[in-house]
Order: sequence, then C-alpha cells, then structure tokens
Amino acid sequence: MIIAVFPGQGSQSPGFLVPWLEADGARERLERYSEWSGVDLVAAGTEWDADRIRDTQVAQPLIVAAGLLSWNALPSRDGVTGVAGHSVGEFAAAAAAGILTEEDALRLVGIRGRAMAEAAAAAETGMAAVIGGDQDAVVARLTELDLTPANYNGGGQLVAAGAADALTALAAEPVAGTRVIPLSVAGAFHTRFMEPAVETLRSAAAEVSPQHPSITVWTNSDGTTVDDGGRYRDLLVSQVASPVRWDLCMASFADHGVTGLVELAPAGTLVGLAKRALRGVPAVAVKTPDDVVAASTLISGGSE
Repeated sequence: MIIAVFPGQGSQSPGFLVPWLEADGARERLERYSEWSGVDLVAAGTEWDADRIRDTQVAQPLIVAAGLLSWNALPSRDGVTGVAGHSVGEFAAAAAAGILTEEDALRLVGIRGRAMAEAAAAAETGMAAVIGGDQDAVVARLTELDLTPANYNGGGQLVAAGAADALTALAAEPVAGTRVIPLSVAGAFHTRFMEPAVETLRSAAAEVSPQHPSITVWTNSDGTTVDDGGRYRDLLVSQVASPVRWDLCMASFADHGVTGLVELAPAGTLVGLAKRALRGVPAVAVKTPDDVVAASTLISGGSE
C-alpha cells in the first residue's frame, strides 16, 4: 500500500512555492486557490517573509494549497491507495480522497485559519515540542500544569499546548530525559482554547456536501480509517480543538501493510517521523518538482 501524506502548520518556508509555479497551469491553479481561501497565496508562497507566512490565517491555506499543487503534479496518482493529513493537512487529504472539492477544501481552510487566529488572540497561549522521555511521565507532567498533549507525533515527539506561563514552567522543570522546544505558533491549537473556532467552522462546513472517499483515508482523531464523507467532514471540524493522534495514524499505516510513503509539499517533517516509527518503509519527501520523479517511481513500484 502506497500512502500519500500531507503536512501541517509550521512546514512552510519563505519562497518555497517558487519552483512549483514554473509548471504549466500552476500559477492559474494557485490563483484559484487564492480566490477560494481569501489569501493571496501567490505572494505568500513566493514573496512574503517568514513572519508573514507564520500567521495562522495565511499558513493554513498556504500549506493546503502547496499540498494540492504537488499532488496534482504527480503523474501516477492512481498508484496511491491511501491518504492522510497532519492537522490542517487533513483538508488536502480530504480533497485528494474526493471527500471535498478543492474549492470547498480551500474555502473551509481559509475560514479555519481566520477563526483559529481570532481564538488564539483571546488568550496568551502557545505550544512546545517535548522530545524524548517516557510518554506517560510527560503526559502526567502536562496534566499537573494544566497543559494539553495537543500532538502525539510518534517517534518520541509530543507537543504540549496551553497557557504561556504553564509552558514556561514546563521548560524550567522538564521531565527527565526530555528537551522542551518552544514552537513559533500563535496559540494553543487542538485544545479547549480553540472551541470558538470549532463553532465557526462547523457552521461553514454544514454548507458543503461531502462525498464518500474514493481511496482509504485516515483521521487524526484516533488513527482509524473513515469510509463516510459526512463523518470525515465532522471530524475535520472537531479536530480543531482535539489532539492530533499522528502516532496512531502511523501505527495503522503499518497494520494496513504500508509499502511506501510519499509526503507532499511542503514536505520533510512527516517523512522524518516515519523514518523513526515505520523503519524500513521507503519514503519520499516531495519538496520541489525535482522530487516528483522519485515519488512517481515509488508509487509505481519502480516500473518507470
């Protein structure tokens, strides 16, 4: 089974879409994505600096747009038998699986980004990666500090989220054997602080008509596969304020007999996690159009 995965917020970098726009029709496609999402994604992906594209309401549609640009650049997508996205990457996965149209995916992710930015501005919160250590001990420490384990990324990585002062306390007294790395994000995503954004997104999502997936698709909620488009849409909404269980997604990939993994742009993070959690499974990070050949070879089983 070949699985295509779409990364989440924080994977973008200044100018990373420049090479992608050299392909015929790519700029026009990105202009449509811009119109649907309400963000100038051409400028964001080619001209804007790191601070500007770190803004939640820019970063989220930018990442989904990049994932879909690179997905459409693959000449051998028929060989992909499953898709999954990390956090906001689930919107790109939903479009790749045929659950949402690209227009609905970009429109909803634009609304999601703006709503989450607004929710984040209501309180001084943040996120920090916790690397290493015993997971149970880490979760217990987070509970003591009223922090939430927002991302279970697998491979010995967990992301804590919550009040800024609690994150400071965690960094000052980390769990034995761990490193705490503050993340440059606007707020405590995938926690109770995002509940206002859930309601905003739910209202918008009620207006779309999802289809059942055309290929296997996983949910971040618990790592299981979902065969009902309406349920997947509802999970996209609730996931805004719920932990991302990417560790369970990867465990399920293994259970389903994954034989190769392709990460779409802006790629690298999920392949890195897979190398630690899915040892021996070939993986390709599609960072630029130059990586499409390697991805296509993996997807086609090396027949090209």
